[in-house]
Amino acid sequence: MCKQFTKKLKNSLLVLVLSSLASSTALAKKLDLNQELSIDASKQSADLKNKIFSYIDNVVIKQGTLIIKADLVQVITDVNTGEKTYIAKGKPATFEQTLDDGKPINLQANEIRYEPSLNTVVISGNALLRQDGSEVSGSKITYNAETEYVNAESNENDKVKTVIQPKAKEKTNKATAEEIQ
Repeated sequence: MCKQFTKKLKNSLLVLVLSSLASSTALAKKLDLNQELSIDASKQSADLKNKIFSYIDNVVIKQGTLIIKADLVQVITDVNTGEKTYIAKGKPATFEQTLDDGKPINLQANEIRYEPSLNTVVISGNALLRQDGSEVSGSKITYNAETEYVNAESNENDKVKTVIQPKAKEKTNKATAEEIQ
């Protein structure tokens, strides 16, 4: 009887450990918002009355797996809610984050508008989204980090372009690389 109890306890602990590892991976994006935020820049200025902070030249923002790089970033705090909006500008400005599945997503554009409270990133002006070897480009791309929903738009005379890498190609490349070794 004691052996059965011990075996059930071990199995329960194993399930608990495995599920906690799985959930820690699944919460990667959500945990980013609870991490320390650091901003490095060559210069900074602040409009304290209107709660607008500007970071200028060689700006790098890091929070967990999130990294934003730009020439200029303005952080605007809503006076009523305290929620922040980050507007990054550059040639290009970039946004990187590791998703729930452990794969990174890379965004770049002339302007990036990041609203953590809404889980959205809107990139505009030579907008490009890259993930897992595939990419989408257009004049404006909206990305929702929570739902992983993407909406791409183009200017009147342009088109949205999507390039999708086949899964079979990735597997073939991995098999070939393993054969070479």
